[in-house]
Amino acid sequence: MDLAPELSGVTPAEMRSTLARFATGVVVLTVGGEHMHGMTANAFSSVSLDPPLVLCCVARTATMHGAITAAGHFATSVLSAEQEASARHFADRARPDGPAQFDAVAWRPGERTGAPVLTDSLAWLECELAEAHEAGDHSVFIGRVLGSGRGGGAAGLLFFEGAYGHVDTTERRR
Repeated sequence: MDLAPELSGVTPAEMRSTLARFATGVVVLTVGGEHMHGMTANAFSSVSLDPPLVLCCVARTATMHGAITAAGHFATSVLSAEQEASARHFADRARPDGPAQFDAVAWRPGERTGAPVLTDSLAWLECELAEAHEAGDHSVFIGRVLGSGRGGGAAGLLFFEGAYGHVDTTERRR
């Protein structure tokens, strides 16, 4: 279904401004191997518990789009409040390409895919690409979760109204 902005009544600028009011978590998507690449994202969600599936949305013009498509796998690192610098790094289009972009952060290769998993993340998942769906100027990638883990932090990084913030669950954990 093709809904051009003039037909939907909402321009891309209006859409961006409206959705800025929706607070989201922040993740770094990564691909390892020959197509090594990282990208900050907030369009990420759980899809299913059985089987375990997640989704991420990536612009078709983004380097990450080609990396996920070519590699057939990706990892997701859920960022802690202390990892805002990592979020900014992987959102910076001026960072180096390929493996050099990971020199600025602590990471380890994922056990199942070899895709970089950022150290000190709140959680991480390794996925194989199960499906890809074109959706406007993005693709929705469905990942079958091959492995996952949790870190020890209590404060998550959020994105709201174009700025980073955080939520801290330390009090609830006592």
